Amino acid sequence: MKQLVVTADDFGADLAVNEAVEEAHVRGVLTAASLMVGAPAAADAVARARRAPSLRVGLHLVLVEGAPVSPPAEIPDLVGADGRFRTDMAALGAAIFFRPAVRRQMIAEVAAQFAAFAATGLPLDHVNTHKHYHLHPSILAAILDVGHRYGLKALRAPIEPHEVLARVEPQGKVGGAWITAPTILGRWAALGRGRARRAGVSAPDQVFGLAWSGAMTAERLCGVMRCLPDGLSEIYLHPAKSAQYPGSAPGYRYVEEFEALVDPDVAAAARAPDVSLGGFSDFA
Repeated sequence: MKQLVVTADDFGADLAVNEAVEEAHVRGVLTAASLMVGAPAAADAVARARRAPSLRVGLHLVLVEGAPVSPPAEIPDLVGADGRFRTDMAALGAAIFFRPAVRRQMIAEVAAQFAAFAATGLPLDHVNTHKHYHLHPSILAAILDVGHRYGLKALRAPIEPHEVLARVEPQGKVGGAWITAPTILGRWAALGRGRARRAGVSAPDQVFGLAWSGAMTAERLCGVMRCLPDGLSEIYLHPAKSAQYPGSAPGYRYVEEFEALVDPDVAAAARAPDVSLGGFSDFA
């Protein structure tokens, strides 16, 4: 049996995102959304999630390029002069790994975001991170440790099978970086998946959305669904009703990704007899 979770990231980033998430769940194939608890439209996202109890909501934990939940003065090494998270992921990652004081600040912020999600009253379906920062072993350790106290049951393991993408677009050029098992990042992701599973946390067998991040068109989404491997798969997108909102990524085709989620051909592919749609909690 092919189990499939279709997730929207950045839930709460803007009303344009929230509107797309709600409509893509009601009208389309979207089954889950990842909430940015410190984002400007987080309260609106929570209200929409309460209106749609079948939408599985998880925590999209942000430690880079966003606003913290903790007061900036309590996490000075994680933020810049503007009080927002730093954008230099490599340098910040090194500081987290080598400097215990910075690592403690990171753990405190992870705990603050878990607590903020718990305060919404929404069941925690899953956890993932902005920019897949949980590939960092110290961040992953913090998520597993803190998440245990909040009922963490599922975590994204961003390993994307190259062979499936090649079947979908055999002559196409794929943008971005594939995270496949043979790559360095793929090995880190595979180690993280194993670590999560040993801790009793579910992780998908494969994830789609990395190579075509911001460009998961209806044709690509339909193609991936028709080529799904066996096991638990996650496809994640960034739908929005507008291509431009504060914090949006240049070049991302947000509206096209929303339209893909409500496309009739995609819906037909999702209804294949060997595919079961749901959230991570539905496949626990």
